[in-house]
Amino acid sequence: MDYKRLIRSRNLRLKILSMLNWVPDEGMIRFQYWVKTGRILNLKNPKRYTEKLQWYKLFYKDELLAECADKYRVRKYVESKGLSNIINELYFVYDDINDIDLKKLPNSFVLKKSSGAGGNEIVICKNKTDINFDFIKNKINSWVRNENNGGGREWIYYKTKPRIIAEKLIIAENDDLIDYKFFCFNGLPFCLYVINGRKLGQKINLGIFDMNFCQLPFYRSDENPMSIVPKKPNNFNDMIEIAKLLSEDFPHARVDLYNNNGKIIFGEMTFFDGSGYQTYNPDEFDYILGDKFKLPNI
Repeated sequence: MDYKRLIRSRNLRLKILSMLNWVPDEGMIRFQYWVKTGRILNLKNPKRYTEKLQWYKLFYKDELLAECADKYRVRKYVESKGLSNIINELYFVYDDINDIDLKKLPNSFVLKKSSGAGGNEIVICKNKTDINFDFIKNKINSWVRNENNGGGREWIYYKTKPRIIAEKLIIAENDDLIDYKFFCFNGLPFCLYVINGRKLGQKINLGIFDMNFCQLPFYRSDENPMSIVPKKPNNFNDMIEIAKLLSEDFPHARVDLYNNNGKIIFGEMTFFDGSGYQTYNPDEFDYILGDKFKLPNI
Protein backbone atom coordinates (compact mmCIF):
# COMPACT_ATOMS: atom_id res chain seq x y z
CA MET A 1 0.00 0.00 0.00
CA ASP A 2 1.49 3.35 -1.04
CA TYR A 3 0.35 5.21 2.08
CA LYS A 4 2.57 8.21 1.34
CA ARG A 5 0.74 8.78 -1.92
CA LEU A 6 -2.62 8.47 -0.19
CA ILE A 7 -1.57 10.86 2.61
CA ARG A 8 1.12 13.13 1.18
CA SER A 9 1.57 15.38 4.21
CA ARG A 10 4.06 13.98 6.75
CA ASN A 11 2.58 16.19 9.47
CA LEU A 12 -0.87 14.78 8.77
CA ARG A 13 0.48 11.23 8.92
CA LEU A 14 2.06 11.98 12.29
CA LYS A 15 -1.16 13.56 13.53
CA ILE A 16 -3.11 10.45 12.57
CA LEU A 17 -0.56 8.29 14.38
CA SER A 18 -0.82 10.45 17.50
CA MET A 19 -4.58 9.82 17.52
CA LEU A 20 -3.82 6.09 17.64
CA ASN A 21 -1.58 6.27 20.71
CA TRP A 22 -4.10 4.17 22.62
CA VAL A 23 -3.42 1.13 20.42
CA PRO A 24 -0.96 -1.27 22.14
CA ASP A 25 2.52 -1.35 20.62
CA GLU A 26 2.38 -4.89 19.28
CA GLY A 27 -0.97 -4.35 17.58
CA MET A 28 0.18 -1.08 16.03
CA ILE A 29 3.48 -2.55 14.86
CA ARG A 30 1.70 -5.50 13.26
CA PHE A 31 -0.67 -3.11 11.47
CA GLN A 32 2.08 -0.80 10.25
CA TYR A 33 4.23 -3.71 9.09
CA TRP A 34 1.35 -4.96 6.95
CA VAL A 35 0.55 -1.48 5.58
CA LYS A 36 4.16 -0.65 4.71
CA THR A 37 5.49 -4.02 3.51
CA GLY A 38 2.33 -5.86 2.46
CA ARG A 39 3.31 -8.83 4.65
CA ILE A 40 2.00 -10.45 7.84
CA LEU A 41 4.51 -9.98 10.67
CA ASN A 42 5.96 -13.17 12.16
CA LEU A 43 7.07 -12.51 15.75
CA LYS A 44 7.08 -16.12 16.98
CA ASN A 45 9.75 -17.29 14.55
CA PRO A 46 11.07 -14.23 12.70
CA LYS A 47 13.43 -14.88 9.80
CA ARG A 48 13.58 -11.56 8.01
CA TYR A 49 15.72 -8.67 9.24
CA THR A 50 12.67 -6.40 9.18
CA GLU A 51 10.73 -8.90 11.32
CA LYS A 52 13.57 -9.19 13.81
CA LEU A 53 13.70 -5.40 14.10
CA GLN A 54 10.06 -5.44 15.23
CA TRP A 55 10.89 -8.11 17.82
CA TYR A 56 13.89 -5.99 18.91
CA LYS A 57 11.61 -2.98 19.43
CA LEU A 58 9.05 -4.89 21.44
CA PHE A 59 11.11 -7.15 23.66
CA TYR A 60 14.70 -5.89 24.04
CA LYS A 61 14.57 -3.04 26.55
CA ASP A 62 18.20 -2.37 27.46
CA GLU A 63 18.41 1.26 28.62
CA LEU A 64 21.79 1.61 26.87
CA LEU A 65 19.92 1.67 23.55
CA ALA A 66 18.01 4.75 24.67
CA GLU A 67 21.20 6.46 25.83
CA CYS A 68 22.99 5.82 22.55
CA ALA A 69 20.02 6.76 20.37
CA ASP A 70 20.03 10.20 22.01
CA LYS A 71 22.22 12.47 19.88
CA TYR A 72 23.43 14.35 22.95
CA ARG A 73 23.85 11.57 25.52
CA VAL A 74 25.63 9.27 23.03
CA ARG A 75 28.64 11.59 23.18
CA LYS A 76 29.57 10.20 26.60
CA TYR A 77 29.30 6.66 25.27
CA VAL A 78 31.61 7.44 22.35
CA GLU A 79 34.06 9.07 24.77
CA SER A 80 33.96 5.98 27.00
CA LYS A 81 35.23 3.96 24.03
CA GLY A 82 38.28 6.23 23.72
CA LEU A 83 36.89 7.88 20.58
CA SER A 84 36.48 11.50 21.67
CA ASN A 85 38.54 12.52 18.62
CA ILE A 86 35.70 11.58 16.23
CA ILE A 87 32.93 13.56 17.98
CA ASN A 88 31.72 16.61 16.09
CA GLU A 89 32.13 19.97 17.83
CA LEU A 90 29.19 20.89 20.05
CA TYR A 91 28.31 24.57 20.38
CA PHE A 92 25.28 24.53 22.67
CA VAL A 93 22.52 22.28 23.98
CA TYR A 94 19.12 23.84 24.67
CA ASP A 95 16.23 22.62 26.79
CA ASP A 96 13.91 25.25 25.32
CA ILE A 97 13.72 26.84 21.89
CA ASN A 98 13.65 30.28 23.52
CA ASP A 99 17.16 29.65 24.86
CA ILE A 100 18.63 29.78 21.36
CA ASP A 101 20.66 32.96 20.91
CA LEU A 102 21.72 33.43 17.30
CA LYS A 103 24.29 36.03 18.34
CA LYS A 104 26.23 33.39 20.25
CA LEU A 105 26.25 30.91 17.38
CA PRO A 106 28.87 30.98 14.62
CA ASN A 107 27.95 31.97 11.09
CA SER A 108 27.25 28.35 10.10
CA PHE A 109 25.85 25.57 12.28
CA VAL A 110 23.42 22.66 12.47
CA LEU A 111 20.44 22.36 14.83
CA LYS A 112 19.13 18.88 15.67
CA LYS A 113 16.59 17.35 17.98
CA SER A 114 18.51 15.14 20.38
CA SER A 115 15.93 12.35 20.38
CA GLY A 116 13.99 11.29 17.37
CA ALA A 117 14.05 9.00 14.37
CA GLY A 118 14.21 10.11 10.78
CA GLY A 119 16.20 12.84 9.05
CA ASN A 120 13.60 15.60 9.01
CA GLU A 121 14.36 17.02 12.45
CA ILE A 122 17.37 19.06 11.46
CA VAL A 123 18.10 22.66 10.46
CA ILE A 124 21.19 23.37 8.38
CA CYS A 125 22.43 26.97 8.45
CA LYS A 126 25.24 27.91 6.09
CA ASN A 127 25.00 31.65 6.70
CA LYS A 128 22.98 32.93 9.64
CA THR A 129 22.53 36.36 8.06
CA ASP A 130 20.33 34.67 5.45
CA ILE A 131 18.09 32.65 7.76
CA ASN A 132 14.55 33.38 8.87
CA PHE A 133 14.64 32.63 12.58
CA ASP A 134 10.85 32.70 12.91
CA PHE A 135 10.67 29.96 10.29
CA ILE A 136 13.29 27.94 12.20
CA LYS A 137 11.40 28.34 15.47
CA ASN A 138 8.18 27.16 13.83
CA LYS A 139 9.99 24.14 12.41
CA ILE A 140 11.50 23.24 15.77
CA ASN A 141 8.13 23.70 17.48
CA SER A 142 6.68 21.19 15.01
CA TRP A 143 9.21 18.63 16.29
CA VAL A 144 7.84 19.09 19.79
CA ARG A 145 4.21 18.95 18.64
CA ASN A 146 4.88 15.67 16.85
CA GLU A 147 6.49 14.10 19.92
CA ASN A 148 4.32 11.06 20.66
CA ASN A 149 4.54 7.30 20.84
CA GLY A 150 3.32 6.87 17.28
CA GLY A 151 5.72 6.50 14.38
CA GLY A 152 7.32 3.10 14.47
CA ARG A 153 6.70 2.68 18.23
CA GLU A 154 10.44 2.98 18.92
CA TRP A 155 10.47 3.27 22.70
CA ILE A 156 14.09 4.48 22.87
CA TYR A 157 13.10 7.92 21.55
CA TYR A 158 10.60 8.62 24.31
CA LYS A 159 12.77 7.94 27.35
CA THR A 160 14.09 11.48 27.83
CA LYS A 161 12.94 15.01 27.22
CA PRO A 162 14.03 16.09 23.74
CA ARG A 163 16.60 18.85 23.55
CA ILE A 164 17.99 20.92 20.73
CA ILE A 165 21.71 20.64 20.03
CA ALA A 166 23.79 23.07 17.98
CA GLU A 167 26.79 21.49 16.26
CA LYS A 168 29.47 22.42 13.79
CA LEU A 169 28.38 22.29 10.15
CA ILE A 170 30.57 19.82 8.27
CA ILE A 171 31.51 21.37 4.94
CA ALA A 172 31.99 18.63 2.36
CA GLU A 173 33.67 18.75 -1.02
CA ASN A 174 31.12 19.56 -3.75
CA ASP A 175 28.64 20.17 -0.91
CA ASP A 176 27.81 16.44 -0.84
CA LEU A 177 28.62 14.84 2.51
CA ILE A 178 28.80 11.06 2.12
CA ASP A 179 27.20 8.98 4.85
CA TYR A 180 28.61 5.57 5.84
CA LYS A 181 26.14 3.47 7.86
CA PHE A 182 27.62 0.25 9.24
CA PHE A 183 25.29 -2.66 10.04
CA CYS A 184 26.83 -4.45 12.99
CA PHE A 185 25.75 -7.66 14.70
CA ASN A 186 27.25 -8.46 18.12
CA GLY A 187 30.11 -6.10 17.42
CA LEU A 188 30.90 -7.35 13.91
CA PRO A 189 30.20 -5.05 10.94
CA PHE A 190 28.62 -7.05 8.11
CA CYS A 191 27.76 -4.45 5.48
CA LEU A 192 27.07 -0.75 5.12
CA TYR A 193 24.90 1.75 3.35
CA VAL A 194 26.81 4.39 1.44
CA ILE A 195 24.66 7.46 0.85
CA ASN A 196 25.16 10.62 -1.17
CA GLY A 197 22.98 13.20 -2.88
CA ARG A 198 21.21 13.88 0.39
CA LYS A 199 18.66 16.72 0.21
CA LEU A 200 15.83 17.22 2.67
CA GLY A 201 12.53 15.96 1.36
CA GLN A 202 14.08 14.06 -1.55
CA LYS A 203 15.19 10.50 -2.15
CA ILE A 204 18.84 9.79 -1.49
CA ASN A 205 21.28 7.77 -3.58
CA LEU A 206 21.97 4.59 -1.64
CA GLY A 207 24.31 1.70 -2.29
CA ILE A 208 24.88 -1.39 -0.15
CA PHE A 209 28.52 -2.45 0.24
CA ASP A 210 30.46 -5.27 1.90
CA MET A 211 33.44 -4.85 4.20
CA ASN A 212 35.80 -4.76 1.22
CA PHE A 213 33.85 -1.76 -0.08
CA CYS A 214 32.48 -3.74 -3.02
CA GLN A 215 28.93 -2.80 -3.99
CA LEU A 216 26.41 -5.58 -3.49
CA PRO A 217 23.55 -6.29 -5.94
CA PHE A 218 20.86 -5.25 -3.45
CA TYR A 219 18.91 -2.02 -3.08
CA ARG A 220 16.46 -0.27 -0.80
CA SER A 221 13.22 -0.15 -2.75
CA ASP A 222 12.34 3.29 -1.36
CA GLU A 223 15.59 5.03 -2.38
CA ASN A 224 17.48 5.74 -5.59
CA PRO A 225 20.07 3.04 -6.41
CA MET A 226 23.62 4.40 -6.34
CA SER A 227 24.92 4.50 -9.91
CA ILE A 228 28.27 6.27 -9.38
CA VAL A 229 30.33 4.51 -6.72
CA PRO A 230 32.42 6.85 -4.56
CA LYS A 231 36.08 6.12 -3.95
CA LYS A 232 36.87 3.87 -1.02
CA PRO A 233 38.22 6.02 1.86
CA ASN A 234 41.93 5.48 2.51
CA ASN A 235 41.18 4.94 6.19
CA PHE A 236 38.21 2.65 5.63
CA ASN A 237 39.71 -0.03 7.90
CA ASP A 238 39.83 2.55 10.71
CA MET A 239 36.11 3.15 10.18
CA ILE A 240 35.46 -0.59 10.51
CA GLU A 241 37.38 -0.71 13.81
CA ILE A 242 35.36 2.25 15.12
CA ALA A 243 32.10 0.53 14.15
CA LYS A 244 33.25 -2.60 16.01
CA LEU A 245 34.00 -0.67 19.19
CA LEU A 246 30.75 1.29 19.19
CA SER A 247 28.53 -1.71 18.45
CA GLU A 248 30.13 -4.33 20.69
CA ASP A 249 27.57 -3.89 23.50
CA PHE A 250 24.51 -4.57 21.35
CA PRO A 251 22.94 -7.53 19.51
CA HIS A 252 22.49 -5.12 16.61
CA ALA A 253 23.39 -1.50 15.98
CA ARG A 254 23.80 0.74 12.97
CA VAL A 255 26.81 3.02 13.39
CA ASP A 256 26.80 6.12 11.17
CA LEU A 257 30.08 7.82 10.30
CA TYR A 258 31.26 10.56 7.99
CA ASN A 259 34.67 10.73 6.38
CA ASN A 260 35.39 14.29 5.31
CA ASN A 261 38.79 14.83 3.68
CA GLY A 262 40.19 11.86 5.60
CA LYS A 263 38.76 12.90 8.98
CA ILE A 264 36.33 10.38 10.47
CA ILE A 265 33.40 12.03 12.25
CA PHE A 266 30.76 10.28 14.31
CA GLY A 267 27.19 10.79 13.08
CA GLU A 268 24.80 8.79 15.25
CA MET A 269 23.77 5.33 16.34
CA THR A 270 20.42 3.77 15.63
CA PHE A 271 18.93 0.38 16.33
CA PHE A 272 15.84 0.13 14.11
CA ASP A 273 16.94 0.96 10.57
CA GLY A 274 13.99 2.31 8.60
CA SER A 275 11.90 1.39 11.65
CA GLY A 276 11.95 -2.11 10.13
CA TYR A 277 9.40 -1.17 7.47
CA GLN A 278 11.72 -0.96 4.46
CA THR A 279 11.76 -3.41 1.57
CA TYR A 280 14.74 -4.60 -0.44
CA ASN A 281 15.23 -5.48 -4.06
CA PRO A 282 15.80 -8.38 -4.43
CA ASP A 283 13.81 -9.43 -1.37
CA GLU A 284 16.51 -12.02 -0.56
CA PHE A 285 18.55 -9.38 1.25
CA ASP A 286 15.95 -9.15 4.02
CA TYR A 287 16.71 -12.79 4.81
CA ILE A 288 20.49 -12.36 4.47
CA LEU A 289 20.49 -9.60 7.09
CA GLY A 290 18.02 -11.56 9.19
CA ASP A 291 20.37 -14.53 9.28
CA LYS A 292 23.13 -12.31 10.71
CA PHE A 293 20.83 -10.87 13.39
CA LYS A 294 20.92 -13.31 16.31
CA LEU A 295 18.16 -12.28 18.69
CA PRO A 296 19.09 -12.40 22.38
CA ASN A 297 17.44 -14.81 24.78
CA ILE A 298 15.01 -12.89 26.97
